[in-house]
Amino acid sequence: MAISNTNFTCLPDASGYDLIGDIHGCAHTLERLLLQMDYRKSNGAWRHPERKIVFLGDIVDRGPRIRESLELVYSMVQAGEAVCIMGNHEHNALTYCTPAPEGFADDYLRSHNPRHTRLIRETLDQFAGAQDEWALYLDWFRTLPLYIESEAFRVVHASWDRRLIQRLRDEYSTDKITYDLLIESVQPGSFGFHLMEHLTRGSHIRLPEGIEIHGGDGFTRRTFRTHFWAENPKTYGDVIFQPDNLPGNLEDRALSEQEKAALLHYARDERPLFIGHYWCEGVPALVTPNIACLDYSAVKYGKLACYRYSGETQLDARNFVWISVDRDENRERQS
Repeated sequence: MAISNTNFTCLPDASGYDLIGDIHGCAHTLERLLLQMDYRKSNGAWRHPERKIVFLGDIVDRGPRIRESLELVYSMVQAGEAVCIMGNHEHNALTYCTPAPEGFADDYLRSHNPRHTRLIRETLDQFAGAQDEWALYLDWFRTLPLYIESEAFRVVHASWDRRLIQRLRDEYSTDKITYDLLIESVQPGSFGFHLMEHLTRGSHIRLPEGIEIHGGDGFTRRTFRTHFWAENPKTYGDVIFQPDNLPGNLEDRALSEQEKAALLHYARDERPLFIGHYWCEGVPALVTPNIACLDYSAVKYGKLACYRYSGETQLDARNFVWISVDRDENRERQS
């Protein structure tokens, strides 16, 4: 199958777009969601007579049907029925599997330490004995755009950083990660590092010395994720955007001037923006009138969420659709 390598990604023509958040190997749930929205499989790909899909990245890792999820998304993209942007887990896979050039401390761009290996373990296990297929998907990941910007709306996996996006367009004439930027992306302080951190992982604030968050996913962190739409944030609690609470009374801690200066901001008069990444919980809802997060923790028995966009300038929460992944009825894990 041919893989497109154009400099900038264009949306396929459609009367509307269905934007789907982080799948993480929940292929059966994705199929149920597509059926609910009147998509049907035909000639090797899921199709709708009028609409197209925009996948927000993080197709891989954590879930039980990663190969099936990749095959479904890839086949739709190749058939012109969908586009897919890069998430941090696709970037992780690329760096984990790309040999490091001479002079690096490790053999691969992303160290094969226990933490990194744990994150990608389900993916590699499910491709055991299918290395050619995995290599095809790694090649495809290299062609995924880091963002999509149309006249009507924008899409990015984690956060919209206009300065980094503009520099990528101006200096590299692409919306994708080049090999040189992939090398840079594991080197703190470089443009490539900041590009991938902000667009695929979002912005973070470092916790005070000696304080850690022991996350529900089993990892210990020294930073917390921040959002980028507060009008005049004053405290940590004004900008935190993650399922794990801050320890003690840290939500009341005042933001320093340096921390405020580092925060991104997406104004309410800008065009609609769709993001994933943030492990939201509960009933899908808008975070602002022009921002929708579509990661509702499907692989953690949450919801696989979609926003059905039809050109509106102000988003409407009634356009969310989702499939709940119930722990007792989780079809992903029963077979």
